[in-house]
Amino acid sequence: MPTATIDDVRRARRILLHGVTGSGKSTAALALGARLGLPVHLSDDEFGWLPGWVQRSADEMRTLAGAAASEPAWVFDTAYGSFRDVVEPHADVILGLDYPRWLSLGRLVRRTLGRVLTQEPVCNGNTENWRGIASRESIIAWHFRSFTRKRRAMRAWARRPDGPPVLLLSHPRDLSRLLADL
Repeated sequence: MPTATIDDVRRARRILLHGVTGSGKSTAALALGARLGLPVHLSDDEFGWLPGWVQRSADEMRTLAGAAASEPAWVFDTAYGSFRDVVEPHADVILGLDYPRWLSLGRLVRRTLGRVLTQEPVCNGNTENWRGIASRESIIAWHFRSFTRKRRAMRAWARRPDGPPVLLLSHPRDLSRLLADL
């Protein structure tokens, strides 16, 4: 599969972002959507989490994400493994935020601690708390459990002979340049 170019991104009507936890996928999706005039789907809010940190069932996620993916234009900030197969085939381009662990983990820790202190609502009104970030199910623990798998997936997509073209960005400055060039 050829590597995606800025022209591929510029022409795309359906862009799937992927990256490790803490890489800034939602922020990137909102910026891309604003630049290109595309609606944005934030997976945690729309498909993943209900109030009270209740996760939707896999079937419900698939149904909701599949309906959104069939729309003519969008930016998805990610596609969970439980519904990636109903989103990815519709993507014109996959944009991978392939940042090093130290960068994404640092961002995640700062963001999470800030949210605990400010009680900024996320994911349908949920809030972060000290007990949650110290638990085995915390977003920080999830970063460690999922980092290698998510990174391998992005790199595998970039090497495969079929599917949408993939553009891997290795640093936030690459994303900044891409956004500026759009």
